[in-house]
Amino acid sequence: MAARKRASTDSSAQTKPNENTKRPKPKEPPLTDPPIAPPKSGVIFKLMLFFSIPYFYLIFYHCKIEHELRKSILINAALGLAGFFVTVKMIPVASRYVLRRNLFGYDINKKGTPQGTVKVPESLGIVVGIVFLVLGILFQYFNFTADSNWLVEYNAALASICFTVLLGFVDDVLDVPWRVKLLLPSIAALPLLLAYAGHTTIIIPKPLIPHVGLEVLDLGWMYKLYMGLLAVFCTNSINIHAGLNGLEVGQTVIIASAILIHNIMQIGASADSEYKMAHAFSLYLVQPLLATSLALFSYNWYPSSAFVGDTYTYFAGMTMAVAGILGHFSETLLIFFVPQVLNFLLSLPQLAGIVPCPRHRLPRFDPGTGLLTGTNDGTLVNFFLRRFGRMTEKSICICLLVFQAIACCFCFVLRFFLAGWYK
Repeated sequence: MAARKRASTDSSAQTKPNENTKRPKPKEPPLTDPPIAPPKSGVIFKLMLFFSIPYFYLIFYHCKIEHELRKSILINAALGLAGFFVTVKMIPVASRYVLRRNLFGYDINKKGTPQGTVKVPESLGIVVGIVFLVLGILFQYFNFTADSNWLVEYNAALASICFTVLLGFVDDVLDVPWRVKLLLPSIAALPLLLAYAGHTTIIIPKPLIPHVGLEVLDLGWMYKLYMGLLAVFCTNSINIHAGLNGLEVGQTVIIASAILIHNIMQIGASADSEYKMAHAFSLYLVQPLLATSLALFSYNWYPSSAFVGDTYTYFAGMTMAVAGILGHFSETLLIFFVPQVLNFLLSLPQLAGIVPCPRHRLPRFDPGTGLLTGTNDGTLVNFFLRRFGRMTEKSICICLLVFQAIACCFCFVLRFFLAGWYK
């Protein structure tokens, strides 16, 4: 830009053109065919088929859901499905623009191979975030009235998510330091915390009631502090449990699916209208998240043709945190996040500065064999590689996603056995 300015200044010194003369604008390069590989439709079709079977079984057969509430859930699902196709179409378009603005990266886990020299567009989580927010706004027309008690919190949730998308994109562009990254989600959570008008109480577990002397404890402002810390943890935990093709989006898809099933089961099992609405509120956020994430997963799965960036990891973490907070199942949400908790505990010495922390805490790639070797960096990826031996990037990602699914299934089993005894 500086060179262009100097050329413009020199020419104006020689001949002063008429101010009304229109200068021809430089032509931008034409938008040709998408520079990224087409979506992996076969993988996504299998995933959608796998998730849709238990979903429709719970919605139409197993759970007793009122007609109006089921109608709202299905409208939200239809909007999510539309968002899936829009996202699939928009990602190649957005990739051309981010490549033209030099927002690309090289796949470090393929360094030394031809794939390691390919420019992969980054920050394409911005597409998912924008489509999600549009769907969230449109859904208000079908579900909420002007005097709805949930409308304020719903808009506050969308504002927090929108703020998170903005801060994530800023992080992708400006490369914000780690110490600042930890604070960004707390700022983004402010609209939700200030608009929250729900209860600030917790139910004391039955085994502890004789010792505490209370069945319900009002935490007051401490509950909102807990909400803010939960939002910070969920957002950053997705961000640091990353580094493999498909890992960030894959873990989001699995957790979002678990949240979706949990919400439907709780709606069908409860007779309390407010309790049902809390879980329906959470479900209205999770269904579009799952649909748009599946669209991104079709490009991000190995071998990745699009990088999600911090924009997506922030967005996904905040959305699931908001769903858990306003759905009043933060304990269950934390159990869904068990792999992320373990990854955070492994990462804590490096994040705290006790142990040196490199910029990329990735395993070592051997271009001769195509295998990854675990390093001493404190991540779950490296821990799995040290424990189970060298693997390909696709294999270690599948192992971690299976571990994520096992953690979510463990949560459902735990809730089943503790029901009626713990609370």
